Amino acid sequence: MAAIAGARAGIAIVMGSPGPATISVTAVGAAFGLRDSLRYASGIVVGTVLVLLVVATGIMAVLTALPKVAALLAVASAAYILYLAFKIATAPPLTARVGGVALPTFFGGFLLAVANPKAYVAIAAVFAGASSGAGGLGISAKLTVLALMIVAIHLLWLLAGAAFARLLRQPLASRIINRVFAVTLIATAALAALP
Repeated sequence: MAAIAGARAGIAIVMGSPGPATISVTAVGAAFGLRDSLRYASGIVVGTVLVLLVVATGIMAVLTALPKVAALLAVASAAYILYLAFKIATAPPLTARVGGVALPTFFGGFLLAVANPKAYVAIAAVFAGASSGAGGLGISAKLTVLALMIVAIHLLWLLAGAAFARLLRQPLASRIINRVFAVTLIATAALAALP
């Protein structure tokens, strides 16, 4: 029983640890507020669940055998992370926003999630651990539990970011916090991409 509880805690730590997707959800929540971040966060969740299915079905093994596809995903991910970091760093304070501010999109979140190198590594580790120590759970139950964890983890990171939104009504605090989030997003993405 203690081994199963320890395995579950390990799964939560691996899946919930800071990475490009979780940091971006937090940063977007802080920069744009909860309501305006829900589309982006939904894209991250759907994309991460897709990564879970890709890893679980073995499609990832096929994709890694095609180096050009992996390189294309890496370039797309890096470009979007840099774009998103720029948007976060330059987001005006919430009180200074007028109509026309481009909000992060569902597709942008989805793209970041499916091109996020940490997602594949973390989910592969978690899925392997869940497969070996799940005590008789079927594959459908494992996928359901992991998908629910993806939703819960990203929602918690989004809520944490949205809690910063109050501070972002002050111009100086907004600039500082948004730039810290932007740099953190780039740093976590770079760390996740390291072999």
